Amino acid sequence: MIEITRLNKWYGDFHVLRDIDLTVAKGERIVICGPSGSGKSTMIRCINHLEEHQQGEIVVGGIPMTRDVKRIEQIRRRVGMVFQHFNLFPHLTVLENCCLAQVWVQKKPRREAEKIAMEYLERVRIANQAQKYPGQLSGGQQQRVAIARSLCMHPEIMLFDEPTSALDPEMIKEVLDVMVQLASEGMTMLCVTHEMGFAKTVADRVIFMDQGQIIEQNPPTEFFGNPRSARTREFLSQILGH
Repeated sequence: MIEITRLNKWYGDFHVLRDIDLTVAKGERIVICGPSGSGKSTMIRCINHLEEHQQGEIVVGGIPMTRDVKRIEQIRRRVGMVFQHFNLFPHLTVLENCCLAQVWVQKKPRREAEKIAMEYLERVRIANQAQKYPGQLSGGQQQRVAIARSLCMHPEIMLFDEPTSALDPEMIKEVLDVMVQLASEGMTMLCVTHEMGFAKTVADRVIFMDQGQIIEQNPPTEFFGNPRSARTREFLSQILGH
């Protein structure tokens, strides 16, 4: 589904991604972890061209990423993304947030878009809030709406950029439960997160990044049970020690 080859990116003089190679199979669930500033979010944002890379190749679903707007749109139709901060439109209801892209991008009739939106709001267990505005919901509820909004576009791949880091601890589980359900249904997923319990439960592969490079990647049992890199061991001792 995704092939990344020798990906490099700079912000001015800062070399944020260094020779990233990554292949993601259909239905594979990958958790990406690492310290702040390691390039995790930048890497997944390059996959749908929210960030532009300077060197290397990205191919999504057989479509090579270029600067061509039509090519970027083709890829974005296949890729859903959920952000750390929910990015819902505050002046639209939950239902309207979930219908907007369906109507404007996919040109669906309003009634059809609402039917699909309600199906996905039901799936993330928040259909009873459909007529409320984002500001009337908790953070966990808003993030579940954001997931439903992405799913309404029927993506083949879901990217999650630290989806629980802005949430209070008691709200994290409700979002992770939805993500676990998605994973169990075979959705191809890349998730940047520090939720190591989620990684152990859901991931086919855990990737550790540091200083713009992939340092280590392995199935969870090996990643947590027998990390090869000293840097990975140091990171895990810090994050699992709290």
